[in-house]
Amino acid sequence: MRPVLVVGFVGVTIGLVADFQPDDSVIYVEEPDVIRKRHVRDQIEGVGFVRGLIEWEYLTPGKADEFFHTHRDLDPAAIIPAIEYATPFAARLAERYGLPGATFGAAEIMRDKTLLRQVTASAGIRNPVSVRVTSPADVLAFMRGHRSIVLKPSNRQAAVGTQVIHDPDDIDEAWAHCTAQDEGIFVPDRPMELSMLAEEFVEGEEFSVEMLVRGGEPLWANTTGKQLVPGPLPVELAHIVPADIPADLDELLKEETARVIDAAGFRDGIVHCEWIVSDGVPHLVECAGRLAGDGILDVIQLAYPVELLRCYYAVLKGEDPPSDLPARAKSGAAVRFLTIEPGVVESIDGVGEARQLDGVHLVQVTVAPGEKFDGLRSSWDRAGIVMATGDTAAVALRCAENAVAAVHIEVR
Repeated sequence: MRPVLVVGFVGVTIGLVADFQPDDSVIYVEEPDVIRKRHVRDQIEGVGFVRGLIEWEYLTPGKADEFFHTHRDLDPAAIIPAIEYATPFAARLAERYGLPGATFGAAEIMRDKTLLRQVTASAGIRNPVSVRVTSPADVLAFMRGHRSIVLKPSNRQAAVGTQVIHDPDDIDEAWAHCTAQDEGIFVPDRPMELSMLAEEFVEGEEFSVEMLVRGGEPLWANTTGKQLVPGPLPVELAHIVPADIPADLDELLKEETARVIDAAGFRDGIVHCEWIVSDGVPHLVECAGRLAGDGILDVIQLAYPVELLRCYYAVLKGEDPPSDLPARAKSGAAVRFLTIEPGVVESIDGVGEARQLDGVHLVQVTVAPGEKFDGLRSSWDRAGIVMATGDTAAVALRCAENAVAAVHIEVR
């Protein structure tokens, strides 16, 4: 059996992959430091579909071609990018093995927000005004032309190093905060290149479009509504599927996402494209050439329902999707995150009660008593997750919020 190579380990998808991948059919490729820090070998021990694990520094340029020459005899059936940082490597490796994929050029464009702005703006897609910056002085110079701005990395994930700045006096502190980009166990120990952007702040509702693509053409799409944690750090607080918006706006967001795909030259896979709608006009935030994280995949599969992960694997194998792709959701589903104030966690109560509430699908707390919490800096710092379903997206969100309210985390 030809193996599927999955680049980047995502433990929460093991159960979903097990539903359709046969035994001994998947080989994970992961950075050696990440394997060690996340105890990946322990997590895949005894998992039937796992054939093996290859340690490879795939974030280093040229490593896809080196992998191809080292493992020509693997003859994989598909190359699956599972995380943001794996997308260029996976795209190039797919090219070398002659398999469907994003294309290396499209993956490179989508991994660098500066390149993405440059390319999509030239295709007529609305982007916030932005500029590369290398110092607080650069940020100040840019802010002189804008009332509020966003300072962010051009090549990171999970809202790491991102902050909204309304006052020029806050620039120095924001620069120090945003350039301290530590993703801990999720990245290699070796340093990653620092590349920062300053952008105009666009005020409006936020959405994402998750689109399955084959041969550069959309096969299926969903629009997700978003809520952010209040304050200067734009960390996502909730995801609502499908977005509770008029049909014409839903269609517009999907059309604009298709234009991004065309502009970047993306061929095969899934994109997760984020937008801010201001005065009815979608402004591109970013577009990732991989599955959405933050539980969005799970709630999409609950709401439609659709075997989206299975369809994603099929497209990258060069096969037709094995299940129906419904145009409309049959119900609603929502993700709501738990957040806490900085301090030491003293106690956690109410989890069992929250799990028994109407519509609740999952309640998971990711902090423990005695643990020190330094504050919310990025998506990695949230204290837990709730998923819920309902007849509509609004009902699902309400069920999720009821579960969050039932969980009591005392912090000293």
